Amino acid sequence: MAKKIKDPGIGRSSNQNARRFINPDGSFNIKHINRPNSVSESYDYLINITWTKFFLWVLLGYTLINIVFALIYTLLGISSITEPSGSFFRDFLNAFFFSAQTVTTVGYGAMAPKGLLFGIISSFEALVGLLSFSFVTGLLYGRFSKPRANIQFSKNMVLRKHNGEDCIMFRLMSRSVNVMIRPRIEATLSLSLKNKDGKFVNSFYNLKLERNSITYLPTTWTVVHPIKDTSPLFEFDSDKIKKLNGEVLILVSYYDESFSQEVHQVHSYVLKNLKMRERFVPAFYYDDDGYTVLDHDKLNKTMPANED
Repeated sequence: MAKKIKDPGIGRSSNQNARRFINPDGSFNIKHINRPNSVSESYDYLINITWTKFFLWVLLGYTLINIVFALIYTLLGISSITEPSGSFFRDFLNAFFFSAQTVTTVGYGAMAPKGLLFGIISSFEALVGLLSFSFVTGLLYGRFSKPRANIQFSKNMVLRKHNGEDCIMFRLMSRSVNVMIRPRIEATLSLSLKNKDGKFVNSFYNLKLERNSITYLPTTWTVVHPIKDTSPLFEFDSDKIKKLNGEVLILVSYYDESFSQEVHQVHSYVLKNLKMRERFVPAFYYDDDGYTVLDHDKLNKTMPANED
């Protein structure tokens, strides 16, 4: 008989249309409303977004700064920087290029400010440039140095016979060449079922694994949950398991040599995406020289399981 555990922090209330708790990318599936914003949150945002978005924000900020100062120089009189061309657009471009040279402190010498007012404005812009580049440099360092797990999970779980028992399995590996030291896994099953009052309620169970920790992980690790009489899934046959409104919540922790500290990563699988009676294709083999070859493209590949 499986024993329920206390709410791990998700909440017991549920709904017939409730989505999964954890998205495939490891983020929690929560919408925030009426949340006060603060400037300090911009740092967290810029640290965690993708590199493409990060550099687009940097490019946008750089462009906007130069446009603002270029407009100031143009409206105050481009003659204090270079000879007017008679065209507002041409003068604006010259002011933009002068602003880019000033904000980056390059200063090619072709254009230079004349007069006290333009000297003050260009000096202030140089200060803005120094502060902006210092801020971006700090963000770059933060993005590279922030400890984060680098685990790749199989796309789906499989259900098949293993040692004469039905088992649920999933597989994981490191995305990098670093060996994961002492990885350990906690697996929690969340089932959303109707209670006596007809309301949907979440029930939580610890899933006992064949092994919840190993010493090293240089290749792949197939995590196995045997569906024994102590499993919360024991009372359901294999076809009904896939129809359950359930989610397996995964927490993986390991020591990462790159950051010299323990890192964590969350993931989840929904039962409706189970692959029935399939097994994972081996993802590593030995070459002619005796080296272990790990094929990252095979992490998600499965094939029909022979259970005769």
